[in-house]
Amino acid sequence: MTTTLQFKYDVKDLALAPQGKQRIEWAGREMPVLRQIQDRFSQEQPLAGIRISACCHVTTETAHLAIALKTGGADAVLIASNPLSTQDDVAASLVADYGIPVFALRGEDNATYHRHVETALDHRPNIIIDDGSDVVATLVKERQAQLSDVIGTTEETTTGIVRLRAMFKDGVLSFPAMNVNDADTKHFFDNRYGTGQSTLDGIIRATNVLLAGKTIVVAGYGWCGKGTALRARGMGANVVVTEIDPVRAIEAVMDGFRVMPMAQAAAIGDLFITVTGNKHVIRQEHFEVMKDGAMVCNSGHFDIEIDLESLGKMATEVKQVRNFTQQYQLTSGKSVIVLGEGRLVNLAAAEGHPSAVMDMSFANQALACEYLVKHRGSLQPGLHSIPEAVDKEIARLKLAAMGIEVDSLTPEQEIYINSWTVGT
Repeated sequence: MTTTLQFKYDVKDLALAPQGKQRIEWAGREMPVLRQIQDRFSQEQPLAGIRISACCHVTTETAHLAIALKTGGADAVLIASNPLSTQDDVAASLVADYGIPVFALRGEDNATYHRHVETALDHRPNIIIDDGSDVVATLVKERQAQLSDVIGTTEETTTGIVRLRAMFKDGVLSFPAMNVNDADTKHFFDNRYGTGQSTLDGIIRATNVLLAGKTIVVAGYGWCGKGTALRARGMGANVVVTEIDPVRAIEAVMDGFRVMPMAQAAAIGDLFITVTGNKHVIRQEHFEVMKDGAMVCNSGHFDIEIDLESLGKMATEVKQVRNFTQQYQLTSGKSVIVLGEGRLVNLAAAEGHPSAVMDMSFANQALACEYLVKHRGSLQPGLHSIPEAVDKEIARLKLAAMGIEVDSLTPEQEIYINSWTVGT
């Protein structure tokens, strides 16, 4: 493909653009909410003159967010938030067909990733859309002079929200951050149903194993863990949950799952899935007692939930046995199988969440950017929830697109639920 593009980009091959465009258009069939927002943005131009740097998984669904932002008037650039989640054909199409600067290469090394983070900050963003808060953290640590440019940030991962809270606690977060992750139309659906389906999709594509009858250990029972455990049980697996939070542990028990410490679960599990957002949830003492051929994978944001460094030291040989599947042969004679290099298995080995669920998540992202612009100067530094009215409007648009109607309160009911004088 010849091109006369007048902006910088870093993608694998622009010749992949036709395939990427076709897949972007296919994803759009299941993203009616974001499409309606894009249509409004094209008329109102709420992001005109706003520089946006987005650090996201570069997938067909993210493409529609980037297109909506540009349609709304934003000067946007996109970088990858994970080395193994980029879909190279989508990145090429965004550059060649939609004129959006993209800096993302599937399999990029850490040096390239950090260079792309610097590129995102070289854009001098007014708004940062982050996925894990690496761009914001780098800004705070290394680009203090640019802080005055920033209107705010939006964050859609549990890991990123934890980091933003820590920044605010330490007094270094000097601008507002929209907590997209905790919007009802995000975590109830994206984290639960999206992660549940796409995680098992990635595991099956990588291994082609039968899940029915397997003992699957899910580490963490937040919304991602709930969805993963639910879908694994639906596939016929015997599901064990490990937790550190006693309330979530009780919830898992009452949802019908066995709950135990990882030290016990390690000896009985056939497949392990980490969704905690924490470090070294599965480590040396767990590898030592695992069954021969036990499989481990991660569906949390960063690749540190599984202690691969320790596993590597325990191994006499590491070999690729299938795409996205590595076998670690241990000195004990047993083997441990690692999927997706310990990175997000749903994106490393599959295509990530289905478009229908990302429709709501990215609608939240787009409207969060609009909200930051409309309330520029009036929002205090720190985390801010997505307004309830925005959350409900996204849900309303989604229901309407699905052809589903709901009841509304009668005048009598309105009076009743807003009164303290009427009761028993």
